[in-house]
Amino acid sequence: MYRSRPREKLKDDVLKFLSSMEQDHSILYYDIVGSEAHSIMLHEMGHITQGELKRILSALEEAKQSPTSIRTEEFEDIHEALEAFVIQRSGMDAGGKMHTARSRNDQVVLDIRMKIRDDINEICAALAGLVHGLIERAKENKQALMVMYTHLQQAQIGTFSHFLLSYAYALMRDMERLYLTYHRINQSPLGACAIGGSSITIDRKRTAILLGFDSIIKNSIDATSSRDVFLEYASALAILTSTLGRIAEDFIIWSTTEFGYIELAESYVSTSSAMPQKKNPDPLELTRSKSAIVTSNLMSMLGIVKALPSGYSRDLQDIKSPLLGTSAITLETIKIMDYVVRSLQVKKERMRNAANISYAIAVDVAEQLVMQKKIPFRTAHRIVGALVSIAAGKGNVSLTSLQFADASLVLKDHKVNVKPNEIMKIINEMTPEKSVEARKSSGSPNLLEQEEMIKSLSQGISNYSTGIQKRTKMVKGSFDNLERTVKNYLQP
Repeated sequence: MYRSRPREKLKDDVLKFLSSMEQDHSILYYDIVGSEAHSIMLHEMGHITQGELKRILSALEEAKQSPTSIRTEEFEDIHEALEAFVIQRSGMDAGGKMHTARSRNDQVVLDIRMKIRDDINEICAALAGLVHGLIERAKENKQALMVMYTHLQQAQIGTFSHFLLSYAYALMRDMERLYLTYHRINQSPLGACAIGGSSITIDRKRTAILLGFDSIIKNSIDATSSRDVFLEYASALAILTSTLGRIAEDFIIWSTTEFGYIELAESYVSTSSAMPQKKNPDPLELTRSKSAIVTSNLMSMLGIVKALPSGYSRDLQDIKSPLLGTSAITLETIKIMDYVVRSLQVKKERMRNAANISYAIAVDVAEQLVMQKKIPFRTAHRIVGALVSIAAGKGNVSLTSLQFADASLVLKDHKVNVKPNEIMKIINEMTPEKSVEARKSSGSPNLLEQEEMIKSLSQGISNYSTGIQKRTKMVKGSFDNLERTVKNYLQP
């Protein structure tokens, strides 16, 4: 339909190569409402009559109610197909005016901005649900003792709650990134036209208001050329899914027979075709791979825009697939993780037993030597390290298995004012419970610190949930108002 200069019809294989129809169906609704707002503005500015507007809006409403009635096989994209549909239904004298003072260049980025705007609100709402689930499970496990790990080696004693809250804090930062990106997404490019605006008098702010945007993108080149906000959005989702991948990896490890710290619900595992005993954490394994896919989508987008000249280039069409795919993958993955978190069973006794037979109290013993005997930390570090070596050499897995003679042997090599019975007393009194209780630093797994974190996170997620609801309500209110305006024009 757009072939005014070329005299020959596109060859079928070229049309197929150029077509973006596969991705465009997800933005058809936005193309329709964008066209409605633009047409109403054109009428208000005196460029089309009320009768012409009524015919255009009637065709657009038909497309909205029955999108499958739009023929797509002959066209390069949904924008061309929709305009052809409107012209067919309303006539060239009316429908042919719909594209006045508009280009596919500002039209496509308008549609994607509206789609991503809705995606952000939906993803943030799902993310809020996941964080809330983590907080609720943390409340249940504030005293569920657990070994914490560095380098996947036993490090210190903590709680299962402390791990869950760490995930919640990371996801809250993901929420913040998306929340801030929304403002930069929610700016209207409509009216920038192909690259340099229009000589026809239009009101860009009017269409922005009708479509629920906060403002317009001021510069017409910037409006049609720049994709940085989409890259920012995709980057935020790549970071978010990497967080989900880390949570998934922890849960996979902890659900193994060797660890046995958690058990995944029956409805969130798969099994083996050959081995009847298997409970495979397939949804969590796919969560890891989805993170890789989202990251690769971001890399594809960055590669596409790298060194493009200012002004629209057809390369930008290929951003749609990875961008919209990233939205869908992320939302789906958040929901899966939410189900897993809320349904998993915590094996508290198994975790406590693992803490009891570990060396994870070693740093606590060293710190008690520092506080009680006023010796340098590095000296205390060496003493406790030597004691661990002796215990390990005997095949023991706990410092409490050491004897008075072992302590005497180690202390003999260090010129410190510490007696064997004193260090043995510190070791024997340092239970996993005492280890967690003794740590009072801000952000530690101490019970009071956990309760403070739960309170802070709960307030934070409540604030974000309120903001998300307001944004969603504002967009819906704008679309409802647009729908009422359309109906008013369509009245007999």
